Amino acid sequence: MRIRFLALLAIVLVLLIPPAHAGGQKTMDASRKPTVIPLWQGKPPAGSGHKPAAPEHLVRKTAVPPGLVKDIGEPRMVVLHPRHPNGAAVLVVGGGGYVVLAIAQESMPVAQWLLTLGVTPAILYYRLPGDGWAPVAPFQDAQRAMRLLRRHAADFGIDPQRIGIIGFSAGGNLAGITATRSGHDFYPPRDTADKLSSRPDFAGLIYPVSSLAHDHSGTRRQLMAQSNAVAAYTVQSHVSARTPPTFIVHAADDTVVDVGDSLALFRALHAHGVPAELHVFEKGGHGFGMGLPGTRASHWPGLFASWMAHHGWLPPAPVQGG
Repeated sequence: MRIRFLALLAIVLVLLIPPAHAGGQKTMDASRKPTVIPLWQGKPPAGSGHKPAAPEHLVRKTAVPPGLVKDIGEPRMVVLHPRHPNGAAVLVVGGGGYVVLAIAQESMPVAQWLLTLGVTPAILYYRLPGDGWAPVAPFQDAQRAMRLLRRHAADFGIDPQRIGIIGFSAGGNLAGITATRSGHDFYPPRDTADKLSSRPDFAGLIYPVSSLAHDHSGTRRQLMAQSNAVAAYTVQSHVSARTPPTFIVHAADDTVVDVGDSLALFRALHAHGVPAELHVFEKGGHGFGMGLPGTRASHWPGLFASWMAHHGWLPPAPVQGG
């Protein structure tokens, strides 16, 4: 009954949030409802904390943006189905400083935009240390989600070698660690899905918290209950030749997450021979999501799509002309 309610909530959010960069297209397969995939059958991994006492809910405060989710007790993916799937999929990881999850501002708009490209988006609802879960909990959830996407690849028409991840702010931290630490198991194996690779084939990191060494966004504070958090969850510290190709976006005037951290991450990727692209916009601040229409920061989705097509994760755009 609870999962059916969550599925209904997912559908309501899809209908209420207008597509960004979609040009009014009907991009979701109307014959298929969003698919809710629980990450853990039974209890989550031992030692990762306990389910919040309060039920999952949207934060209703005038001082915060709408569509922030809190007290996530049932981590899951919500998979949306494009009208014309092309075989690519992306795990979508919203931010929120590991205190809330920015579904309406970040996860849903980028998911709806991905639908316009024929990409299958899977929105991750991960456990938040700010709700009392252990710092390792979100990293367990993201790693498990990548493996489950591969297990369900045939069900959703997904090419298991064209599955990426995109994350915003703290979600960029989570996506970055998922990309750089796929060789480390964050939880003991549960079933045959855990024999599959958790390595994304590509990663998009949008104003990411890539370093905990001097982070002032609040992300660091939520992870510091783990004694080695700075070493464990600083993305650039784990870059290797095995790190997937990575696309990074940041604004130079970001006062929440220092743009210098994205520069350091790019240098680490370049030093290890990892294909990487970095776009720093002069203006944009922090938390701009898909970018306000008319601003330069709103160009990043098109740049990301071009980058994905260049590497073969998207089919090339049709040639115009007569």
